[in-house]
Amino acid sequence: MLLWFGFLICTAAIVYSGTRLSKYGDIIAEKTGLGRAWIGIVLMASVTSLPELVTGIGSVTFADVPDIAVGDVLGSCVFNMLILAILDTMYRPTPISTKAHQGHVLSAGFGLLLLSIVCLSMFLRGNISPLGWLDPFSVLFIVIYLIAIRLVFTYEKRKIAEFLKEIADELQYKDVSMKTAVLHYGMNALIVIIAAIFLPKIGEGIAEATGLGQTFVGNIFIAVSTSLPEVVVSIAAVRMGAVDLAIGNLFGSNIFNIFILALDDIFFLKGPLLSYASPNHIISALSAMAMTTIAIIGLTYRAEKKRLFVAWDSLGIIMVFIANLLLLYVLK
Repeated sequence: MLLWFGFLICTAAIVYSGTRLSKYGDIIAEKTGLGRAWIGIVLMASVTSLPELVTGIGSVTFADVPDIAVGDVLGSCVFNMLILAILDTMYRPTPISTKAHQGHVLSAGFGLLLLSIVCLSMFLRGNISPLGWLDPFSVLFIVIYLIAIRLVFTYEKRKIAEFLKEIADELQYKDVSMKTAVLHYGMNALIVIIAAIFLPKIGEGIAEATGLGQTFVGNIFIAVSTSLPEVVVSIAAVRMGAVDLAIGNLFGSNIFNIFILALDDIFFLKGPLLSYASPNHIISALSAMAMTTIAIIGLTYRAEKKRLFVAWDSLGIIMVFIANLLLLYVLK
C-alpha cells in the first residue's frame, strides 16, 4: 500500500506541476520576445517530456533498472498515440483527424523511422560492436532527432506563427513579472524532477510486490504516470480549439522520447542500454509503430463522419493498445 501511495503522490505532483510549467513556460516565451513559435515549441517539448527524461536517467544511474527506463520511453510512445484516440472521443462532431493539417504526417513519419531503428537495435542486440559503452544506434537517434526537429520546424513554422499571432491577445500576462515567471517555472520543474527521481525505485518495488515484472510496470504504470503532462496539455489545447498544437505535441513527444532513449544510453555505463533490457520491449515499439501508422492513414484519408462517438482510426489505435497491454501481461 505504501508503494502505491508513493506512486499516486508522484503522479499527482507531476500532473500539478507539469500543468503549471506549461503556463509559466508560455509566460517566459512571451516576456523574452525571442519568437513565440520556436521558443514555445522548445518549452512545450521540455515540459511534457521532463518526467520521461528524469525518470530514464534516474533508472539507469541511481536505481540500475534498465527495463524501467526503456519501458517508460516506449510505453510513453504507445500512450501518446492512445491520447490521440482519447482526444477524438472528446471532439465533436467530426473525427479530429479531419481538423488537423496533413503536415503532421512528417513528424509521424520520423517517429516511425526512429521506432523501426529501436526494433532493429533490439533484434541485433549483442551482434554489433558498441562505441565504448554506447550503442551505435543511439548516435543515429540523436542525428535523426536533430534533422527531424529542423525539418518539422521549417515546414510548420508559418502555420504555428499564424496560430500564435491569432491568440496572442488572449495570452498576455501583463500582471506577471519575468522574475516571478522564472521563479515559479523553476520551483515546479524541481517538483517534477523530484517526483520523477522517486518513480524508478517505486516502479521496481511495485514490480517485485505484484510479480508483474519491470517490463510490464515500466511500459504501463511508469509510462502512464510520466505521460500525464501530455494528457493535460493536449486536452487543454483541444478545448481552446488548437487541434494542430495538441496533435503536433503528441507526435513531437514521440520523437523526443527516442532522443531520451539515446540520452539514457549515454548515462548507462555498463554497455548498450537496449542490450541489457528485456527483448519484450519490442512489443511496445511495434505497437507504437502500428498506432502511428493508423494515425497517418486517418490523417490522409480524412473521414468526414463518426459512426459512433469515436472515428474508425481511433478505434483501431485503441484496439492495438489493448493488444499491447495483453501481450505485455502474458509475457511478463
